[in-house]
Amino acid sequence: MPVIALTQGMGSLAQDIAEQLADELQLTTLQHEVAERVADRMHVSKSLISRLRFGKAGLIEGLRADRQAMAVYSAEEVLDAAARGNVVIRGWGATQLLRPVPHVPCIRIMRPLAQRVRWLMQQLDTDDASMAETEIKRSDHANATRMHQQFGVDWGDPVLFDLVLNTDRLSVDTCVQQIKALLARPEFAETDASRALLQAMALHARVRAALRADARTQEVDVTIEGSGATVVLRGIVLQAPERDAAEQVAAAVAGVDAVDNQLRVMAKSKLFPSAKN
Repeated sequence: MPVIALTQGMGSLAQDIAEQLADELQLTTLQHEVAERVADRMHVSKSLISRLRFGKAGLIEGLRADRQAMAVYSAEEVLDAAARGNVVIRGWGATQLLRPVPHVPCIRIMRPLAQRVRWLMQQLDTDDASMAETEIKRSDHANATRMHQQFGVDWGDPVLFDLVLNTDRLSVDTCVQQIKALLARPEFAETDASRALLQAMALHARVRAALRADARTQEVDVTIEGSGATVVLRGIVLQAPERDAAEQVAAAVAGVDAVDNQLRVMAKSKLFPSAKN
């Protein structure tokens, strides 16, 4: 069940590559649907999610936005889609989220700025090159900032990817054939171990999203581990009710059969300014 993770980038032609890959390999694609689902989980508009992603949110709404929740819910969507398989995922940090999975190729699609500016001018039917360049740079900056905040990486670092393709030098079709050839290599063969790893990652993402969505546990920061249907919760909470609630929430997540609750309660929580009364 092939899973391919691509970067996004305004004017990079990543969308064209994703669509051709999906057509030739009979895969689904995941990109725009994530915004709608994340917006539903956060009880905000889809347009706000888009503005946040592309650096267009106003100062006030940007300060008020729960970017951590956005990262948690989008990770859940990406990993769930990957666990189902047969999908091309573009953007949403997929190349970093899925990098630990051996059978998933993580690919950067790039193109020189000048080419991207011309592409956007054509899309908008405008001759205002300055405006088009500003929009692309704003989008790039938002992508780079989000990747650094969420994963602590430099978005442009080629070592983060298995393959970097330049659509100024390579046609969309050539890029597609290169990716298909990479999929066929033994390094990217799906195994029982790699499949189990991906399923566990998806389950842990669902647990983290459930904890975030529940008012009792949305401020609980825990490490989620475990294999199979057993989830291990590790970390420190301020009060015993948080520990119990975290276990209850995790146990209710679909796919979880057992919870090993190793959360520790801080004995003197009042030492912390954020401690609850």
